[in-house]
This record gives sequence, C-alpha cells and structure tokens, in this order.
Amino acid sequence: MRLSLGLKMAKRNYQDAVQALNSLQSNYANIMAIRLSGDRKNMMNIWEMQEWSRRIGYSVSDFNRLNVVHITGTKGKGSTAAFTQGILSQYRDQIGGKIGLYTSPHLRSVRERIRLNGEPIDEELFSRYFFEVWDKLEETSSDETKFPHMTKGQKPGYFKYLTLLSFHVFMQEGCKTCIYEVGVGGEFDSTNIIEKPTVCGVSALGIDHTFMLGNTIEEIAWNKGGIFKNGAPAYTVTGQPPEGLKVLEERAVERNTSLTQVPTFNQLKSVKLGIAGDFQVVNASLAVALAHEHLNSIGVLNQPLNLSESAEIPGKFVKGLETTIWEGRCQTIKNGNITWYVDGAHTKESITAASGWFKKTVEGSDRKKVLLFNQQSRDARALLRYLYETVSPEVHFDMAIFTNNVTWKSGDYSADLVSLNTSKEQVEKLEVQKSLQQEWSSLGSGTAEKNIKVTSSIQAAFDEIKAIDEPVDVFVTGSLHLVGGFLVVMDKNLSQ
Repeated sequence: MRLSLGLKMAKRNYQDAVQALNSLQSNYANIMAIRLSGDRKNMMNIWEMQEWSRRIGYSVSDFNRLNVVHITGTKGKGSTAAFTQGILSQYRDQIGGKIGLYTSPHLRSVRERIRLNGEPIDEELFSRYFFEVWDKLEETSSDETKFPHMTKGQKPGYFKYLTLLSFHVFMQEGCKTCIYEVGVGGEFDSTNIIEKPTVCGVSALGIDHTFMLGNTIEEIAWNKGGIFKNGAPAYTVTGQPPEGLKVLEERAVERNTSLTQVPTFNQLKSVKLGIAGDFQVVNASLAVALAHEHLNSIGVLNQPLNLSESAEIPGKFVKGLETTIWEGRCQTIKNGNITWYVDGAHTKESITAASGWFKKTVEGSDRKKVLLFNQQSRDARALLRYLYETVSPEVHFDMAIFTNNVTWKSGDYSADLVSLNTSKEQVEKLEVQKSLQQEWSSLGSGTAEKNIKVTSSIQAAFDEIKAIDEPVDVFVTGSLHLVGGFLVVMDKNLSQ
C-alpha cells in the first residue's frame, strides 16, 4: 500500500495507521501457499528483519541496549511474559527507565502488542511512531541482488512490521528493559534478531503451528530453542515432554549457554495470582526465574536464585505476580445475571487447561451453562472434543453457540480486528461453524438440538445469550480472535 502524497502531507491519525497496517496482512490465498511450501522456515526471515532495521536507522546491535528478556513456548508464553513484566515493574525505579513489553496477538486494539510500563501505547504515540517507520521505508532502498523483495517503498508483512515498530518505539522511549514474546517458533521468528538477551525462557511445549515448525515435538523444540544465545542463561518449566526437553538441552549446548528447569515453587501455590487458573503457577514460577536472572544481569540484584520447590520468593516478586493483569486468559466477567468465563485457548494443551479451570470453577452450580466457541483455522473439531472430554460428565451445557470471528451483526469487523488470513468464503458460509454444530451433536453432549446454534457474528451470539432470562455461566473459548471480538462487543454493551 502506498499512501497518497496528500495523506502523507496531512496529519495522519490512528485510524490511518490501522488502515495502513491492515494493508500489510497476507490474504488467505497467500497464507495457504506459504503453508504448503514451508517457505517461511528459512534464514531469509532473519536477514530481512536485519535489513528492515537498517533501513529505519538501526544496527541490530543497537537493540542490545533494550536488555531483552526473550520468551517462547507453545502454551503459556504470553502469561509468562505478563508475569515477568509484573515482577519487573516492582523494580522500575532501580531499573532506571521504562519497561517495554511486546506480545501477540492483540485482543481489542493492536496497540496492546506494544506496551510501556504495562500499558498499551496510546493512539497518538502509536500513530507517530508507525508513520516514522512507514516513511523511512518509503524513502530507503535495499540491495535488490540480496533482497529482491525489498524494493524502495516496500514494507514487511503485518507481524514483521509490528516487530520493527516495537524496536523503534522502545528505542525512542528509552526503555531500559524489554520483554519479547516470540510470535511463532523462535529460530526464524522476526523477534529473533535480538543478539544479546539477558535471559531466555521456554514455557510448556506442545504441537501447534505445524506448517511452520514441524509435526513432531522434537522439530518444534528445535525451533523454540532457536532463541538461545551465547552467554544468555535459558530456563524452562518442569514437565516438558522428555523428547522435547532433550532437544532443548542440545540447543543450549550448541549456543554455548545453560538450560535450567525451574521447579513449581510451593510458595506460589498459596498466592492469588493475577491470572487465574491452577496451571498458571507453572508460568509464574518460570517468570520468577526469568525476572531474577534479568535483575541480576543488569545489576539491580546481586544474589543467586534458589531453584528449589521450597525457595522463599521475595515480597516484591509476589506483589508483581498478584497484580499482573492479562485479559482473555482465565478471565471472569460478571455482568447482570451472566458470568462470563473467558479464555482464548486454541491448542490442545491450552483448551484442556482452560476447560479444567472452567469445570473447577462452576462444578456443582445449578446455573444454566452456555458454551460460546470459535476457531476458524486450526482443527476446530478436535479442539471441541478436547473441551468436551475435559468438562464431562461434571459440567453439562444447556446451550452451545458456534460463531465465526466477524465482530458485528452488520458483517463488519472492528477495525483493529480485521483478519485476512482466513477464507472469506468459509467465514461467510459458516462452514466451520456448521461442522462444529454437527460435531457437538455427535459427541452425545446432551444439549438439546434446538439449543445447538450457529451465528454469523460475535454480536449476534452475545445478544442470543443476553436474552436468557435467568442466571447463566458462559464459557467463551477456542480463539483469541473470538475473545477480542467478544470484549469489543461487551464494551459497547456496557457503554449503552
């Protein structure tokens, strides 16, 4: 997308930035071609990010000043990043500068991906920095013999652009500490141009993004271990699949660093963590190790971490974990006679964990139970089966609604939630949703056929549930796209 000269000269606002950003999304046909070819699994991704960085005025070594904590994994890496930020925020004065956090995907607004001191950057700041990067790329060029796809004015794709933007924001804002969550994998991820992280972390491994990372836990672990760097200690959670852990250990040796398994700290089992769910204590334990290593690395602390289950966790660490807020992960929202239980789980491991949290929370309640589910691109039927197997027979759903990821009944998306990486035809024809409707019926769920419904928007599903005239517990899950759209619709409902 090329902005017209008139728009470039005029003051450009947040809506202009979002429109320009959305133009960088690959369309569904391109996504499918990439999946079939596996072309993204190569070093060109890293070389291109290094070159994009040069074109906006940075050497990759400049980013060492950000003192990056780099986190990967299949399940829990976002929560671990949030917990790590929560802990480090308690030491902000000693750190002596702002703390940056880069995560993905976003829920309501793309600004959530780039945070300063825990808060999404505001619209004015996002727009200013967005167009500084945009204009630099318009004005600069690359050696086309090395980078044939990076002609003058060319832009990186959606995620790469946001990663590039995050580096620019954090550098310009003088961040002294940054936490980076990997997008996909690690080895070839656009965040992996970081040369000298202070510490690296790997949350729970599982099977996901197989079209890019491989079909086995060994291949996936190899990709995740790609973030390890010479001299930067690496930590991972206990309970990793043995074959995956073996590969991570081999990768640590390759990169001349150490890999340490972090126990689940007993003290944290009695702490009311800011992110709900019993399984979060594992992510919180990993965050403790990462934050401690980071603070030692930058000279704020000068003491070894006791890596035993009985370790005494510092008070500031505990406070940071207690005050962490991370929407869309085991989140409870009470609104009138409806209690919404919201989790964007979209892998086997995460859907099982989230379903277990929901079951434990509502089991024994005589309130009506409703399932609101969406998953557009992964094996949705399999995810639904994992959910059913986890909650049954203790929890029975009186109604199940399967929606697509369209935000509004008008057929429009919220501007920040436009997604071109799914089949428009599939979405409009509700093909996946009708398939899920059939799957739920075949599972023997006991939900009356008339109460197994399909809707053409998140807003329509929301209105269907709001019309229930009695106390109800609603489990909203299957996709972060669903959760993001749901929160936008909820916000509009509460503001009316």
